[in-house]
Amino acid sequence: MLRMCGLMGIGMALALAGCAPKESKPSRASSQRERDSILGASRLPGAQGVRGALGASDSAAARNARLDSIATQR
Repeated sequence: MLRMCGLMGIGMALALAGCAPKESKPSRASSQRERDSILGASRLPGAQGVRGALGASDSAAARNARLDSIATQR
């Protein structure tokens, strides 16, 4: 009986802990691009690869913008 009450008490404590208010979000969430840019600027291993991927992404976006502008001129 005492063991059963102890288990119920632990179960209720866990249930109440799950109902605690969640932490508020930061005032400004950074975008994936901003996080990647910060990582690319660091001296961490693989940062050079991140910089290369960002450069390739920029190049592809610029190319697509040029193709879109050509398509709208016709």
